[in-house]
Amino acid sequence: MNHTAPVEICSDCMRFLITHNPAGATLNKFTEELKNYGVRGCEATYDKAPVEKEGIRVLDWPFDDGAPPPTQIVDDWLNPLRERLHDDAGCCIAVRCVAGLGRAPVLPAPALIKSGMKYEGALQFIRQKRRGAFNSKQLLYLEKYRPKLRLRFRAPNSTSCCIQ
Repeated sequence: MNHTAPVEICSDCMRFLITHNPAGATLNKFTEELKNYGVRGCEATYDKAPVEKEGIRVLDWPFDDGAPPPTQIVDDWLNPLRERLHDDAGCCIAVRCVAGLGRAPVLPAPALIKSGMKYEGALQFIRQKRRGAFNSKQLLYLEKYRPKLRLRFRAPNSTSCCIQ
């Protein structure tokens, strides 16, 4: 299966790397790509030990393919994201799913909205880099998404990254 190349989405002090799911045969290349983007910290359908050996933290938040994320997963995603941005503003957070078109781009969108971007702006911003991102269910979810609080962060001081 041919995968699209990873894309980096940057806004204010947030950096996201949207990528596909690695397979055993492509794991070394996947890990090298993460290191090239400075990734430091993904549902593991692969042996995550080689990735973690490189100092990249792997977190799992599986949800159904083609579906919007459940509220608990969005909360679970935003809480460490907020902490990471506070501790290391400007770090890059890698987000991946099987093809890098649905679940991976749908998680950065609430963070962009929470940082003050309008729904339409967040969608356009992501789709400029990742054509074909989002399906109708995910678009409806994002249109109705209303953040409780804004994301606040310090000025960036590094280019490190983590995978969520």
